[in-house]
Amino acid sequence: MCIMNGRMECHCLPAHELPHTTELYAAFLTDFARVRRFFAHPADFEGARAAAAEVSLVPEARRGICELLSEQNRAFGGGSEVARNIDRLAAGAAAVVTGQQAGLFGGPAYSFYKALSAVELARQLTKSGVQAVPVFWLASEDHDLAEINHCYWYAGGGLQRLELLPEVDAEGRSVGHVPLGSEGERLAERAVALLEGESLEWVADALRESYTQRDTFSTAFGKLMTRLLAGRGLVVLDPLDRRLHQLAAPVFEQALEQREELAGALLARNKELEKAGFHAQVRVTARSTLLFFEAEGRRLAVRQQGEGLVAGSAKFSNDELRAALESSPESFSANALLRPIVQDAVLPTAAYIGGPAEVAYLAQSQVIYKRILGRMPAVLPRAGFTLVDAHVGKLLKRYGLTVQNVMASRQGLHRKLELASVPRGLARQFDGGEKSLRVLLRKLRVPLKKLDRSLAGALDTAERKMLYQFLKLRGKAGRAENLRAGVLDRHERTLLDSLYPHRAPQERVQGLLPWLARYGPGLLVELERRAKGGAQHQVLYL
Repeated sequence: MCIMNGRMECHCLPAHELPHTTELYAAFLTDFARVRRFFAHPADFEGARAAAAEVSLVPEARRGICELLSEQNRAFGGGSEVARNIDRLAAGAAAVVTGQQAGLFGGPAYSFYKALSAVELARQLTKSGVQAVPVFWLASEDHDLAEINHCYWYAGGGLQRLELLPEVDAEGRSVGHVPLGSEGERLAERAVALLEGESLEWVADALRESYTQRDTFSTAFGKLMTRLLAGRGLVVLDPLDRRLHQLAAPVFEQALEQREELAGALLARNKELEKAGFHAQVRVTARSTLLFFEAEGRRLAVRQQGEGLVAGSAKFSNDELRAALESSPESFSANALLRPIVQDAVLPTAAYIGGPAEVAYLAQSQVIYKRILGRMPAVLPRAGFTLVDAHVGKLLKRYGLTVQNVMASRQGLHRKLELASVPRGLARQFDGGEKSLRVLLRKLRVPLKKLDRSLAGALDTAERKMLYQFLKLRGKAGRAENLRAGVLDRHERTLLDSLYPHRAPQERVQGLLPWLARYGPGLLVELERRAKGGAQHQVLYL
């Protein structure tokens, strides 16, 4: 346990022990030797330093991306720290990259944890003599609007869902092309009404300035991230820009020309992963390509069909698609496995900060890196946090619970709550009765063994049954108290909504903005200070 400012406690638990952690991510965190062949560098600071030495970006491409970044970050509202970092990139600095879908109002809290992890690693690399800049890649080309048009806030003592339904037909469109319309401003005001705390206006201003009817899901996300993380030099990149696609065109061309070889390599990699006891994050078939093509406003997967290619109902020869790439590279985009290669072809990436999904993608993508880019950055885990407010902290203490107890089975949590909710006087009697029962049975052990050694086993069985029934009776007493007072179910719902919403760790569901409204910029400072790696999941008692 560690104490901050004499009041904040931080309890750490192994990140691989969080519920739903895959075998691949657990091995990545705890036994990297098992997954070493799927990555280019160790998943640590020295791995990032080694990868920085391999960074190669031709001067023309570096100038082009920095010009684009300067223009975009001025539009996002980036300050002087961001401008200086872009100048450092132009002068030869490496990039520490992370990214996320453009979730409504910042999406799940781990979007910010990723960004802060990148900021901290870039700072540490620079301190060690390797110039590095944090870059946040917006997944603006993603077309799965249903994944990002809503968010969950822990506000008003419970979990609140906010959802933005666009006023235009958004099916199949990249989220960066979907305008928020007037609904964006209305929903931002509804969100502001849910906020409470001394820093409410700081968060409210950021929301109102970012979510305007002129913005899209991705530009609003970029503005919000820039405003709330101001002063840290985080550079935000929106890949929808035509100039970026021009820089990335050679990667798209190689993905098109080598599609059969790449599909074969990915199929072999998936088998290798599965043979090692892991999973393949992205399904691949012999007909798969790594490209999407935009037609009539829809982002469509390109697949092989006979000697040609198809995207939706449109059919192309190889020459026709190559000509389309030359004339309109902005019509092409990468799938989840090619996207990191595009990213690292246009950025001087030394390290990528990711969570479980990204680590799984990159374990597959390594074979593409080898064939197209010839280098791969180090991959490091993001920091992870669970935030516990004072009320929830009191509930945990009252019932003798830990955050791990709340993340365990619902039935087990309910039973612990019942056992701890017996009225104080009756609880003392149960405690005394249990102690007396154990003492009595212990006194019987020696004379019973003298009488017949086999009776010791019978005594053990009898002790287990009696104690089980005794605890069961205590649980029934707690249940009766709950029915009489009616608080146990409410407390259970509070614990689950706050710490384990929708049967998932808090950071993967809840947004961070209500927490920032209550605890202010100081919370970001504390999270940034602790964002030094993801092997330990940190539980902060605020």
